[in-house]
Amino acid sequence: MSLTRAAAAGFLLVSPIAALACTPRDAPPRAPQRETVAPPPTPDSFLVALTTSRGPVTVVVRRSWAPHGADRFYALVHDGFYDGARFFRVVRGFVVQFGLPADPRLGRVWSSQFIPDDPVRHPNRRGTVAFASAGPNTRTTQLFVNLADNLRLDALGFAPIGQVAEGLGIVDGLYGLYGERPSQDSIRLQGDAYVTRTYPNLDQIRTARIVREWR
Repeated sequence: MSLTRAAAAGFLLVSPIAALACTPRDAPPRAPQRETVAPPPTPDSFLVALTTSRGPVTVVVRRSWAPHGADRFYALVHDGFYDGARFFRVVRGFVVQFGLPADPRLGRVWSSQFIPDDPVRHPNRRGTVAFASAGPNTRTTQLFVNLADNLRLDALGFAPIGQVAEGLGIVDGLYGLYGERPSQDSIRLQGDAYVTRTYPNLDQIRTARIVREWR
């Protein structure tokens, strides 16, 4: 598919690819002050261990693939952002999406901190991990794992930052019977309280930790 990202705006509204977008929304209310510790400079590559409700998954991130995206993911993991987050969208044969935190206050801290786009230097093949977006230069916290070779996403500007190194079978087995029904807006507003009440079987990232770095 040869659509550019800008030309794809209308296409995204009617395609399953639309849900890779972070839904546009009004400016969130001011979040409570939260003390964070600035991470060290991002290494050339790093390994993230996800302890999930289905089992362990490790992701290797390569800064040479997408430096802005790698820097953001490193900072978020360093901040504990993904601890408790759900895999809220599972589409068999397409993607698994995550990146809305269990605590909505934490989401509001990061929701307007956009990062610039990276050029696509590596294809969206099965097992690669990339940021979702709502258009040019709007990436914040949401990512997806490609469950198939989704090469059409390359032309739409979705730049992989790394890939699943171990546990891709576990990602394949994440609970997906809810399909597209979980509401991103409701998760943003209510956090895990909404998910527990309405979609309790969604699998969860219990912890996300940087376990190895290459500089």
